[in-house]
Amino acid sequence: MEVCANSVSSGLEAQKGGAKRIELCASLTEGGTTPSYSQIALAKKLLTIEIFPIIRPRGGDFLYSDVEFELMKEDIRICKELNCEGVVIGILTAEGKIDKARCAELIALARPMEVSFHRAFDMAADLNEALEDIISLGVIRVLTSGGKASALEGAEVIAGLIVQSRGRIEIMPGAGVNKDNITALISLTGAQVFHASARLPVAGKMLFRNENLNMGADADEYSYSLTNSDLVKNLLELAELAK
Repeated sequence: MEVCANSVSSGLEAQKGGAKRIELCASLTEGGTTPSYSQIALAKKLLTIEIFPIIRPRGGDFLYSDVEFELMKEDIRICKELNCEGVVIGILTAEGKIDKARCAELIALARPMEVSFHRAFDMAADLNEALEDIISLGVIRVLTSGGKASALEGAEVIAGLIVQSRGRIEIMPGAGVNKDNITALISLTGAQVFHASARLPVAGKMLFRNENLNMGADADEYSYSLTNSDLVKNLLELAELAK
């Protein structure tokens, strides 16, 4: 199990629950962006499980400017200096194909770290072609919901991708994976790995509360979300039973 961790605290909960690895992200409301230097550094100091920071300079699409691409390269250098086990990338062309040239440059820069491909894959115009492209690049793992809003909705496509992969790459279902659907998802896809955030809302401890505004669209300023170790453990137990 890989946990999408939105903080070092979530990473600690993921580790406590038995996760193998975290994808360390900021701004999960945008689908995940690159975490800060201090988040990565402290995660490496406190965690013993694998840490794969996402390399994504902003939310939105996966077509990046030259400046954004330079940011991605610098973030990969930082991750390598901090001895991360890997990074998670994803770049598309304007036509919805895998940007093989830019991805190859990032992968070469990342060595000897491993490289996974995130759900930019799901935004590709042709998933079967995209899979062959990232396999040819030497990516070890791809996170996918089968091009659908959730992994359960895309289960049939994910199953087909696993067949197509023929063991050349790990196909990791993710998006909406929870205790209510993990058993069905494994049964429908045959996947051996999966990705979930396993988060719960946590109430803030502020005594004074200004209820007249918030700092972001539909944001609740007096709560936050955190990975829960019991949820992680429960997901792993259900997955084991589903084998």
